[in-house]
Amino acid sequence: MTDRPARIAIVTVSDRAARGEYEDKGGPGAEAWLRDVVTSPMEITRVIIPDGREGVAATLRELVEGGADLILVTGGTGPAPRDQTPEAVFDVAEKELPGFGEEMRRASLAEVPTAILSRQTAVIRDATLIITLPGKPAAIATCLNAVFAAVPYCLDLIGAARIETDGGKVKAFRPGMR
Repeated sequence: MTDRPARIAIVTVSDRAARGEYEDKGGPGAEAWLRDVVTSPMEITRVIIPDGREGVAATLRELVEGGADLILVTGGTGPAPRDQTPEAVFDVAEKELPGFGEEMRRASLAEVPTAILSRQTAVIRDATLIITLPGKPAAIATCLNAVFAAVPYCLDLIGAARIETDGGKVKAFRPGMR
């Protein structure tokens, strides 16, 4: 655990957004959610890259090596042929945290029956937590609201920067806290 500002990267995975044919809404949606909930200092970097397993994996490795504490990856988690984000994430993973995906799908299923098609997950590489998310801002909010209470403690456990949250929006859980 460190006292410096948390370094957070938001990676949008989209062929069309990377080519400039589609406005990225996932990256700005994830950033807005974080800025609304996280109260501790943070540095946010946003990247837009095309779909594709090798490119996504290379970007994630670069961000981890650059010192990211938390990486949120939006897009590329569906069943379409170009949706290879989970495979790329597993290529760089040291540990999988399947409960994240399970809880995000559970929360999303309360809103839309097609959530069962999503392949969200979370993994750890070095001192970085990587979470995959859908691409739509409302779905991103649903997923982050479902799992973010566990994120600060996870970051503590892996030696990443400390994150505090607005308890009225998402109450971070750390054992021994009341």
